[in-house]
Amino acid sequence: MPIYLDYNATAPVPAEVADAVSAALRECPGNASSIHAFGQRAKALLDEARTAVARLIGGDPSEIVFTSGGTESDNLAVRGVAESPRDDARPAVITTAIEHEAVLNAVKALGRRGWPVTILPAGPGGVVSVADLAEALDARSDGPPALVSVMLVNNELGTVQPVKALAAMARARGVAFHTDAVQAVGRIPVSVRDLGVDLLSMAGHKFGAPKGVGALWVRRGFTLQPQSIGGRQERGRRAGTENTPSIEGLRVAAERALRLLPAETIRQTALRDRLERGIIETVPGTTVNGDAAARVPNTANISFEGVEGESLVIGLDLEGIAVSTGSACSSGTLEPSHVLRAIGLTPSRVESAVRFSLGPDTTDAEIDRVLEVVPAVVSRLRARGRSRG
Repeated sequence: MPIYLDYNATAPVPAEVADAVSAALRECPGNASSIHAFGQRAKALLDEARTAVARLIGGDPSEIVFTSGGTESDNLAVRGVAESPRDDARPAVITTAIEHEAVLNAVKALGRRGWPVTILPAGPGGVVSVADLAEALDARSDGPPALVSVMLVNNELGTVQPVKALAAMARARGVAFHTDAVQAVGRIPVSVRDLGVDLLSMAGHKFGAPKGVGALWVRRGFTLQPQSIGGRQERGRRAGTENTPSIEGLRVAAERALRLLPAETIRQTALRDRLERGIIETVPGTTVNGDAAARVPNTANISFEGVEGESLVIGLDLEGIAVSTGSACSSGTLEPSHVLRAIGLTPSRVESAVRFSLGPDTTDAEIDRVLEVVPAVVSRLRARGRSRG
């Protein structure tokens, strides 16, 4: 059987989620904005999903804005805050060098249009420094920034950022704070109240919902400029008829993630640690990238000396094992990982890095099989490289 270890790219849809989506497609044809019985049934599904998603992150249902996924949620947060009317002023936006492109490129686009932009570095472990944010905030002599955006969990390294401390620092200065929690929600406990953020993005397909559905949590009373203009759906924050079947899938996936989270945290941590330990012990010239402690349970990013990461991904795929070199959204580009470069890894370590990401369906037997296959594939690729050299 194929082995899937690319949950950070997307998680398989569980049967209970697929069944819920199918039932909604068949049994709930109405538009949630319609006042007849069919429409009110669709609206009831949205309300139930809003409650489930809010419960997963410790928010209130009225604070949930349904979107098409993480990218739209990030763009709505970043651009929605920056472009909110404020006397023609264009205050600064602060983010980090290890953000997902959905945030990083949105911020850079604002920069090209006149917003001052500050990109914070990350340390060698892939964790942003609270002191660096303090320095960036205090360096602004032209007034407070419009927004600070720092991801909660990095998608390539799995490192957890000190968002609670960073958000408190921004809040003390009256600056809005957004966190991209796409790789965190469903993998670690997330509480928007405890984090103290104003906006939080999530993508359903990272924890078992269909692709193309997500949410932005917006703190009650916080205003932002809509990026999709049209009707009054989502309390005027995101126009367009809601994707009721996929949102129903998001509801079931959120309930499932909350139910599984305590046990899966322990189980996946043990599996990941055994995977890393086995690779380090059996494959010479391997290094785990990222902070060993401050990371989610399911992610291991490992560099294999003398092997191109893409070649290893292909070699493992031929053996029925799916892994990746990093963000799926950047696949197909010739540029090496901006995240691994940002934390100062050498070009050889960047180019030889492979990400293993586990999920609820990952088994002990699958890890055994991976530990059996990886040394042989790496040895074969290294031998091929030496013969070519």
